[in-house]
Amino acid sequence: MPPTDPGNDRQIFDPATPIFCVASVRSSLEYYVNALGFKIDWQAEPGFASVTRGRCHIFLCENDQGRPGAWTWVGVTDTDALEAEYRATGGKIRHPPTNYPWAYEMQVEDPDGNVLRFGAEPKDNQPFGEFLDMHGRLWPVGGST
Repeated sequence: MPPTDPGNDRQIFDPATPIFCVASVRSSLEYYVNALGFKIDWQAEPGFASVTRGRCHIFLCENDQGRPGAWTWVGVTDTDALEAEYRATGGKIRHPPTNYPWAYEMQVEDPDGNVLRFGAEPKDNQPFGEFLDMHGRLWPVGGST
């Protein structure tokens, strides 16, 4: 039986775990471990694996369960430090850290075009930048700092 919250008898949800469709689980695991600093939780044959970094979990599924090019948002404590780490380890920075009303975030792409949006708290007293969409177009972001 699924857990419930006895205080209000409502269903408790765990954090969502995105499932990224990838061409090769083996190649994707190499990238997620070596370039993005994740660890392998487990692998199942044929072609399914789980990776984790901190409280972030991602499933990788070879040529199934969706299409390449999925997006997910991951909260982090320091976007600038993560960018520096990924530049040193070969992470593919799709869009550099940018200030938005909702977060100070960057986009990182995996070998199959799946996008991880890593974001921390917005930076005070800094202007908001443009958002890069899935088609490579920059969108102005309204609002003020």
